[in-house]
Amino acid sequence: MSGRLPTVSIIVPAYNAEKTVNRCIEALLEQDYPAGLYDIVIVDDGSADNTGAVIKKYPVKYLHQKNKGPATARNKGAKQAKGEIILFTDSDCVPDKNWITEMVRPFLDNEKVAAVKGAYRTSQRGLVARFSQVEFEERFEMLKKVSSIDMVDTYSAGFRKEIFKKMGGFDTSFPVANNEDTELSYRMASQGHKMVFNPKAIVCHLNHPDSVKRYARIKFWRGYWRIVVYKKFPDKMLKDTYTPQALKFQILFLLLLLGSLPIAAIFPGIGIYFLLFAVAGFLVLSVPFATIALRNDPLVGIFSPFLLLMRAASIGSGAIWGVLRSRV
Repeated sequence: MSGRLPTVSIIVPAYNAEKTVNRCIEALLEQDYPAGLYDIVIVDDGSADNTGAVIKKYPVKYLHQKNKGPATARNKGAKQAKGEIILFTDSDCVPDKNWITEMVRPFLDNEKVAAVKGAYRTSQRGLVARFSQVEFEERFEMLKKVSSIDMVDTYSAGFRKEIFKKMGGFDTSFPVANNEDTELSYRMASQGHKMVFNPKAIVCHLNHPDSVKRYARIKFWRGYWRIVVYKKFPDKMLKDTYTPQALKFQILFLLLLLGSLPIAAIFPGIGIYFLLFAVAGFLVLSVPFATIALRNDPLVGIFSPFLLLMRAASIGSGAIWGVLRSRV
């Protein structure tokens, strides 16, 4: 990078993170970015374990609040930010040594860039965790094809501080770590702010879902909270730069499949055609993901139709719950 390097503040919310936050902090302290140009703020979101004690062992700024969720914690940290650029990551993420450098690069290359999104990877070897990683790889391939994005995930996110503050930060009505970054991203996109993806700004996530039960629960609530966001930005329900269109149609074909079962029981002749159409449609829509999976992780590719079915069922049921709740 050429030119004057900007000052940077890194904000990390931490909740019951005693097992991972040390690795996150140590990685941040070992960055190749000039030490005098960045500071680290860790916000303890009312942890009930020894998170606070672990954080206090390191030369970082420690803040504490009652448990209010990561949106509030990040905003609290941002108020203490000294840097021109604010970076966010999570307490269960280990940034690469050049993470700050790569997160800052797009801001230097283009003064119109308001926010930057980095990438995830994982070293977990469980099948479900590896499937989750391929999900990210699929989305990363989508993001590489566009010059401006509308989704900046907080596991690896950067903002110009003045713009972040003008936007009012994250919406604190989101009480959990779920889609509060989507809401801010859509809000920024609606106001014309340019956001970009840098796949070289990598953090290693230590905590991809590692069981079917945990994965299904996470995706259920992803579906629920996405509906909450869609109520504010209904146009994004049709298309954004981050959500595969195939996922939406997979949910629809799954609903068709489930609806075909009682029809097939009452009217076997026509019902079986509906059933076969739904199954065939779902499988066809699974081919692009399976192709990426086979290239990156063959075992995930083999099991991907079953895992995609579980994903559609979990997100779809969460979305339905979100719609029903919004009408109560």
